[in-house]
Formats: sequence, structure tokens, C-alpha cells
Amino acid sequence: MSQSKPALRRNGFTFKQFFVAHDRCAMKVGTDGILLGAWAPVANVKRILDIGTGSGLLALMLAQRTPDAVTLDAVELDPDAAAQARENVSESPWAARIQVHAADILTWLPTQNGRYDLIVCNPPYFEQGVACATPAREQARYTTTLDHAALLGCAANAVSEEGFFCVVLPESVGSAFTAQALEMGWNLRLRTDVAETEQRLPHRVLLAFSPQAGECFSDRLTIRGPEQHYAEDYTALTQAFYLFM
Repeated sequence: MSQSKPALRRNGFTFKQFFVAHDRCAMKVGTDGILLGAWAPVANVKRILDIGTGSGLLALMLAQRTPDAVTLDAVELDPDAAAQARENVSESPWAARIQVHAADILTWLPTQNGRYDLIVCNPPYFEQGVACATPAREQARYTTTLDHAALLGCAANAVSEEGFFCVVLPESVGSAFTAQALEMGWNLRLRTDVAETEQRLPHRVLLAFSPQAGECFSDRLTIRGPEQHYAEDYTALTQAFYLFM
């Protein structure tokens, strides 16, 4: 199995079916977003919401994974990132299905009608710390503008009864986020712990919550196998997106 990555081009990444420019986004395309976009459950979904879409990566990945009838709303607070997400969407095969909204999710969501079968977010997860180089990066990294309680509340107000709210977080943050979600009435239904190699402890966790109670399925995913090639489980999850995989 040969190691492969998205192809770098024009300050962005080329995947098998779309290109993501990210030079005007505070947070760049990375493994966290790719994991979440490939992992989130999409069976029987009709409407998808991407909170804090950034470059539009998650919305584009989920559009690729779903039928033409599925519609997606992607909301981004930073106007430069929202503009770039619109450009990325317009150049993709799914421009008619994805709407990018330059808005604060806290004020945008109450104006919408209907609920979403899947909500995804690659959320800010650091508490306020060392100042970032730009306000946009600080907004993307820190929970000052959208803390986890507010995020969980937004998702609860927008998700369908059988829908899922999915996030990717550092493993160290995942337990506290899960405890907060359970206190607010969510049910944890899927959990995947992500480790760089089989020998290392998990450093990321993928979580899927639902208003509906049910069994929680847990597993572990390894990104790299022997000789730093991508591991079989990571390849199986992401090969629809990476070039040369």
C-alpha cells in the first residue's frame, strides 16, 4: 500500500472529486476534518448542517457521500472563510445542493424552518490561551465565541428526533464534552478513538450524539501502519477522497 495525500495546488488540496482552497481560512484542511467528513453516518439523511464550515471541506465531503436529493447548509462566521467556501462549492459538482451562509450560527439558526438529519462540526476546543496571529484563527481555535454548551444547545434545537450530531475532538477534551452532552439530554451513539499508530494512545475522538436513546457502538481507528503507510482501516474510511489511494 503506498502512502498518499491530497495533492497540494493553489494554496489548497485536490481530492478525487473536488478541490478545496483554504488560503483565506484560519484553519486549513487537515486530518481532523477529513476523518469527520468520511466517518459521520449518512444513511437516510435528507438535510445536513455544517456548523463552522471554514473552507467548506465537511459540506463537500458529505455531498460526495450522499444522493442528489440531499441538501446541505454550511454556516461560517468569518466572512473571508465563508466567501472562500462559496467559491469552493461553486467549483464542485454539488453547487446546487450546498448553500453557504455567512452568519453567526447562534442568530442564524432560529430563523430557519425544519430540522436536520445530520449536523457536523469540527469545533473550537481550546479555552482562551496564548493570542493567535489573527482574530480569525483565534475565533476558530478557541471556545470564546462558541462554547461547547452553546454548540450543544444549537444542535439540540436543530436536529431531528432520529438524527445525529457529530464532532471530532482531542481525546483529552472528548470525555468532558460527552459528559456535558449527556447532562443536556443527548445520547452517545457512536465513538471512534483515533490513534496515530497501533502502539500510541488515541489523540482524537469522533463522537456521534442523538436525541434518541440506544446502544453506543465504540471502536478504534489507526491512521498509520508499518513503515508509516496508511493503515488499512484509515484507507478503507478515506479512500473515496484521497488521490492515489
